[in-house]
Amino acid sequence: MTNFSLLVFMILSILILIPTSHARLALDYYHKSCPKFEQIVQQTITDKQITSPTTAAATLRLFLHDCFVTGCDGSILITSTPPFNTAERDADINLSLPGDGFDVIVRAKTALELACPGVVSCSDILALATRDLITMVGGPYYSVPLGRKDGLVSKSSAVEGSLPRPTMPMDQLIAIFSKNGFSVQEMVTLSGAHTIGFSHCKEFSHGIYNYSRSQPFDPSYNPRFAQALQNACAGYQSNPTLSVFNDVMTPNKFDNVYFQNLPKGLGVLGSDHGLANDPRTRPFVEMYGRDQQAFFKSFAAAMQKLSVLGVKVGKDGEIRRRCDAFNNIST
Repeated sequence: MTNFSLLVFMILSILILIPTSHARLALDYYHKSCPKFEQIVQQTITDKQITSPTTAAATLRLFLHDCFVTGCDGSILITSTPPFNTAERDADINLSLPGDGFDVIVRAKTALELACPGVVSCSDILALATRDLITMVGGPYYSVPLGRKDGLVSKSSAVEGSLPRPTMPMDQLIAIFSKNGFSVQEMVTLSGAHTIGFSHCKEFSHGIYNYSRSQPFDPSYNPRFAQALQNACAGYQSNPTLSVFNDVMTPNKFDNVYFQNLPKGLGVLGSDHGLANDPRTRPFVEMYGRDQQAFFKSFAAAMQKLSVLGVKVGKDGEIRRRCDAFNNIST
């Protein structure tokens, strides 16, 4: 085999190993078609985060819930059209998604349609806005390749079993992440998203009220913390909006304090306690609690990997005119 033939063979071999969808994405995808894309998104998310400080956490959670169902295709943004279609956002687990996440994407899309109509996908807006909001509250920067198309399907029936729930046993949580190509360490890493944001009381009420005949609350909780949660969530049954910060120490700062909290019994959710107690996950919790740079490096890599999960390109998607509706009503 000649040197030229060998070179061609090597290039073709590399291309075969690269998923087609990933190969079509590019960091400078909108360089010519919408040169102010990143500037417009940055301005929109900055204005929104200043007026609504929970926007960063809301958008990050929205992105995770989007990518784990049918890929990072903006399907979570679609509004249901009863009786024809019940969309992902109306699945039980998604009903608690904060409105600020949806709102900031709609605002960015509106601004972009004025600047370069019909060019930028909602899924790209969500991916970039998530990254920029994470960095805005102190988290790590990572590259976001662009060129995603918006998905053509959004069904609530696809959600159940695709997203991790805080009440799931560790085996089930690991299985959900593994199905999407993420290791146990990457699962712990992405759980670090709980360093910002809040959880509704109904998501962990079983652990702080009447836990068992002998225990008023889950013994994994720090006793004083459990009592504080009981007080904060009193009346949650009549007021389902009651919530508490996931990281009670630095709730609005993206850092590693969440991991420092877990071994002390200061995790809010049942899954938080699972991470601290399970021998498969505890070493990573302890490592990230000691070393914020290690957490940031791992989180950036995991988010970059997540951002290309199941992306749609070419004829597999569209550029929506509105983020909450398909272009074709029959879609």
